Amino acid sequence: MLHVILYAIVPILAVMLAGYIAGKKGAFTGGDAKKFNKVVLDFALPAALFVSIVQASREMLARDIKLTIISLVVIMACFMAVYFIYRYCFAKQNGKEAAADAAVMALISGSPTIGFLGFAVLEPIFGTTPSVALVVAIVGIVVNAIGIPVGLSLLNSAKAKTNPLAPGEKKPNPWKPVVHALAQPVAWAPLLAVAMVLVGIKWPAWLSPSFDLIAKANASMAVFAAGVTLSAVKVTLNWQAILGSILKMVVMPLALLVVGIIFKMDPMNLKMLVVAGCLPPAFSGIIIASQYDTYVATGTSSLTLSVILFMGFCPLWLWLTDVAIKTFM
Repeated sequence: MLHVILYAIVPILAVMLAGYIAGKKGAFTGGDAKKFNKVVLDFALPAALFVSIVQASREMLARDIKLTIISLVVIMACFMAVYFIYRYCFAKQNGKEAAADAAVMALISGSPTIGFLGFAVLEPIFGTTPSVALVVAIVGIVVNAIGIPVGLSLLNSAKAKTNPLAPGEKKPNPWKPVVHALAQPVAWAPLLAVAMVLVGIKWPAWLSPSFDLIAKANASMAVFAAGVTLSAVKVTLNWQAILGSILKMVVMPLALLVVGIIFKMDPMNLKMLVVAGCLPPAFSGIIIASQYDTYVATGTSSLTLSVILFMGFCPLWLWLTDVAIKTFM
């Protein structure tokens, strides 16, 4: 636990704090943070995922089929659970915007920020291995290629009901968010790497350094940008923000642990998946909330609270997972 705290959690807190202070002092703005995030999502993270996965083997991918299915089912079940809880439990408080607010909270509290913090947290704990990259890639594909399109579709549908189309205006294509998400490097790069491994295309070792240089910027830049983002928003805690943190930090990792135990997942994969599940909410949800000007304050407050709680929940879930594995597997 001391190793986890010193090598995985404290560095994240330190770099995030540096970003927060830089933002407060005016060195960077929320707009700068979006640019940092674009570098991470479009260049650094895809490079890190690609070069790590192509070094895996078919046997490793076959062994991770159970990991893929459980990640997809549990994370999307939690995603939709968050949506329906906010859609119907807070309808009176949020009025006509309940469905749109619920979609934003699903994008935030129903998704782990695997793209921004996945490598930064998992590698210090589990090492720099293809297995870690596969967990980050699989969860990242679920979040970015499935969760975001579903959330955007729900959000656009809710906005269409509250803001009727003008005469002659065309109805948005419901498949557009899906196509847009799959066109992003963070979605197609790991899929391309998996396809190369499956068909047996060997990756030349001398090419890896060309990807490693930008890939190494992934974790540090993502965490720093998160600190800048937090410095640019006003945090006001309420019960809706607190509930979002509970759903993210408690319900999702618990569901992953229970399902993983039931279906006898590989113990190491299970530990990595549970840690991935207890990562703070997806920063991409805040970006989308800002773009649509929907539920920004509550979503950001829930994100901030979850980041603070993660410092305690990460070692706690590691310990609970170890106990569960020894007891039931």
